Amino acid sequence: MAATTDTDHTEHTDAPGSRPPAARRRRMGRIATAVSFFGELLITGGLVLGLFVVYSLWWTNVVADRAADQQADKVRDHWTHESDGGGPVTFDSKDGIGFLHVPAMSKDEILVEKGTSMKVLNDGVAGYYTDPVKATLPTSGKKGNFSLAAHRDGHGAKFHNIDKIRKGDPIVFETKDEWYVYKVYGILPETSKYNVQVLSQVPKESGRKKAGHYITLTTCTPVYTSRYRYIVWGELERVEKVDEERTPPKELR
Repeated sequence: MAATTDTDHTEHTDAPGSRPPAARRRRMGRIATAVSFFGELLITGGLVLGLFVVYSLWWTNVVADRAADQQADKVRDHWTHESDGGGPVTFDSKDGIGFLHVPAMSKDEILVEKGTSMKVLNDGVAGYYTDPVKATLPTSGKKGNFSLAAHRDGHGAKFHNIDKIRKGDPIVFETKDEWYVYKVYGILPETSKYNVQVLSQVPKESGRKKAGHYITLTTCTPVYTSRYRYIVWGELERVEKVDEERTPPKELR
């Protein structure tokens, strides 16, 4: 018989103070469950965030464009009705006062309504300021600043490509009876949202010192934020009467 050694009688036990294998498995199981739960939370949060982005940047555009189109149809129906002898229609109607055309920014016409509240702008239109500085409507014939605002992202995003506008580009405002043709002369890529001086009747920050017939476009910047404001200024070059065919000015052809 072979001689025995100490090794033959040694029991394989865990080191003093160590957890038994079953306890370690339970602990690792709890950690795995917690990690899995946390991972599911992250996935769910990511899906919710993704859906919110889709809603904000796509679906609100769909809804707003639909509402703007319906309002635009009402405005043109009013104009046609009045032209056919159906009676006068108040220029400053609840449906809209006219259409903005900015070829460098968009090929689509933009309905203009009164006010710059979210209730107005969320319908995919541009609104003229009534507060804190009251806009001067071009139809009044008075010198002043026809100041407008619209969303840059979501809710129609009518001013999304405002940064495509360059000095010398045309801005045309269409009413029932006239085309008001402006020419861009000043651009301010970034300013405080509290800078109401850009809306002044004489927008001195644009370089103008005397009263004139101005137009100002304002929207949020940078894209997808509302931290600052982007400003574009134009000055009236001429007014054209609308003919029977409603032929647009050469700048829009």
